[in-house]
Amino acid sequence: MSGYVPSFDGLELFFTRDVVDSGRAVVLIVHGMAEHSGRYDYVKDKLNAAGYSVYRYDNRGHGNSKGTRGHLENFNHFIDDANFMVDMVIGENRGLPVFMLGHSMGGFIAAAFGAKYPGKLKGIVLSAAATNSANLKQILPPVVPDPMIPIPNSLSSLICTDPAVVTAYEEDPLVLKETTLGLLDQFCKGQSWLNENEAHFHYPCLILHGGGDQIVPAADSKRFYENILSQDKSLKIYDDLYHEILNEPVKDAIIADIIAWINGRL
Repeated sequence: MSGYVPSFDGLELFFTRDVVDSGRAVVLIVHGMAEHSGRYDYVKDKLNAAGYSVYRYDNRGHGNSKGTRGHLENFNHFIDDANFMVDMVIGENRGLPVFMLGHSMGGFIAAAFGAKYPGKLKGIVLSAAATNSANLKQILPPVVPDPMIPIPNSLSSLICTDPAVVTAYEEDPLVLKETTLGLLDQFCKGQSWLNENEAHFHYPCLILHGGGDQIVPAADSKRFYENILSQDKSLKIYDDLYHEILNEPVKDAIIADIIAWINGRL
């Protein structure tokens, strides 16, 4: 079932719920920059088959959600959208443990949610999470002259080792062909906030990354793993894989690692 729901500030987010009978848990998926939740159909099918209901939503300005395309006015809006969706998922699934799975920028959102909103989830899974502000700080101007300056989406060849995934990404009408300088600036500000608040992250956490990722370095996940104070945390780097580990040819093994980790916390 898909539809729209007004978020904390009234902006309508597009979401999808795929509920299984007698579900054991619920997983909320948060997608990355320029993409959309529909690119996680395969992951959803695997999680459903494992007995988990799955919720997904498009970040504001992305996919089918409302908001200025590819733009963000305040990084907290992403985090508070995630919190709104978590509350909705919990309210619709009383008694079931809820997990969050965030990829890339969605990994930042999941990590920042974890630091800002403790005690709501059973655990958080991060896929190639963009948790380090140092990367964007190197390329962004110190002062943004105009937040609406368009920034081309030029990294498609680096998302996956599978050429078919790259082609599908480039031909997907819901994948943004450009974002704005304002989005990148707010994203960087959000990462800086996260870096200053990592000690507030205590959730059980599974951190996954491709060793060949040229978009978000695997070293960033190692750094985040070392800095958070979670008592239950795991880190796994998959040698040679690119950024979208959940779309790589060996994706079944990675999804199986996620399912095994979640099962271990039920």
